[in-house]
Amino acid sequence: MSGSKPTIKAADSKHTPDENEPLRKQLIALLDGGQAHATFDEAVRDFPAQHRGTVPPNLPYSAWQLLEHLRITQRDILNFSAPPTGGYHPIKWPDDYWPKSPQPPATNSWEQSIAIIASDLDHFKTLIQNPNSDLFKPFRWGEGQNLLREALLVADHTAYHLGELVVLRRVLGAWHK
Repeated sequence: MSGSKPTIKAADSKHTPDENEPLRKQLIALLDGGQAHATFDEAVRDFPAQHRGTVPPNLPYSAWQLLEHLRITQRDILNFSAPPTGGYHPIKWPDDYWPKSPQPPATNSWEQSIAIIASDLDHFKTLIQNPNSDLFKPFRWGEGQNLLREALLVADHTAYHLGELVVLRRVLGAWHK
């Protein structure tokens, strides 16, 4: 029968295209970084162990403190965006967001922190890529924040502190991009 409209099967009506897919892709690219600045991997790769705990004159923290601050903050935002069982439990600003010691506590702490940051970022990106995740719907907790806002916050916060980490590497003579 020419000219008749195709019938929509029940299975076809269940699959609706994700109108936010282009936005999700842009958010992932933003979180991966490197479009306008060094990536996370570039900023931390081969950071000399002897400089990880160094606080240069007139600067407030070491590379270790910056790395841990990134890890702690990203985990807090992830927990806020997808609370673990039992709900979201805020941590105290600024005390719980910055390590006290400029030195890593163990020889493998640097690598462990990097691995946790990567794992948490992958989890966060999975939330964003999920077409069932509403990017715009305010969370039931907080003060109107939503997944889009939290993704932008992670990207912005990370970019800011990666810039500091790159400058710190340069001040310490440890930047080899």
